[in-house]
Amino acid sequence: MTSFALPHELHGDGAHKVFAVHGWFADRSAYAPVLPDLDRTAFQYALVDLRGYGEARDAPGEYTTREAALDLVELAGRLGWERFSVVGHSMGGAVAQRLLAVAPHRIHRIVGVSPVPASGLALPPEQWELFADAAHRPENRRAIIDITTGGRRPAAWLDRMVARSLACSDPKAFRAWLDSWARDDFHNRVEGATVPALAIAGALDPALSADLLRQTWPAWYPRAEVRELPCAGHYAMDETPLELIRVVEDFLRADGTGSGGGPA
Repeated sequence: MTSFALPHELHGDGAHKVFAVHGWFADRSAYAPVLPDLDRTAFQYALVDLRGYGEARDAPGEYTTREAALDLVELAGRLGWERFSVVGHSMGGAVAQRLLAVAPHRIHRIVGVSPVPASGLALPPEQWELFADAAHRPENRRAIIDITTGGRRPAAWLDRMVARSLACSDPKAFRAWLDSWARDDFHNRVEGATVPALAIAGALDPALSADLLRQTWPAWYPRAEVRELPCAGHYAMDETPLELIRVVEDFLRADGTGSGGGPA
């Protein structure tokens, strides 16, 4: 596996270092809606582009959650981050959990926003076809976004999300990522991890519901919590940005590391 420096941007200069990892449908611009209201004094956020996305759109790779976790460890070294927390959306939530297998001693806290479980996500044949063909069919991407936000979002927003997704992702990488996040089951490698972990579900998301997260995260992680955002679907950064920030940053600073002191 080749060493690779993930493209990234830094926000804030706080002592508590935090990676923000995007999901299957977006690059690091997925976090744009929350950027204006992050606590930049307590935290320093590094928003990254995974291989196949954004500035790394043409980067070769395996396009797996394990590779992404190793890429984050590599970037942490380049940034001089000895310990750090990780916030991951959807597929990025699986990457965050992979870090518990790759470098558990480096991880302070993890947050999954509508995270794919470490066991993967079983999709019935008809859903698998919908997801697999989304690499080349914009209408499939739109249908997936609409379904996972409860069918309640404006058509213009759905169109904008699809356009962003097409612009920021390489189709071959997009398709390869599906095999990893949906089919890789690595939960036995992270089960019992004592890192504080928060899983956030959107009440309008039928795919990664609070019930599913309660069946997985607390079963694997002794210090896990599950929260549900009542007005969000799968894309809480867009749908309920202020509520999301409050829940995430309250969790990150729960032991005092986001209140002036850095992670131990």
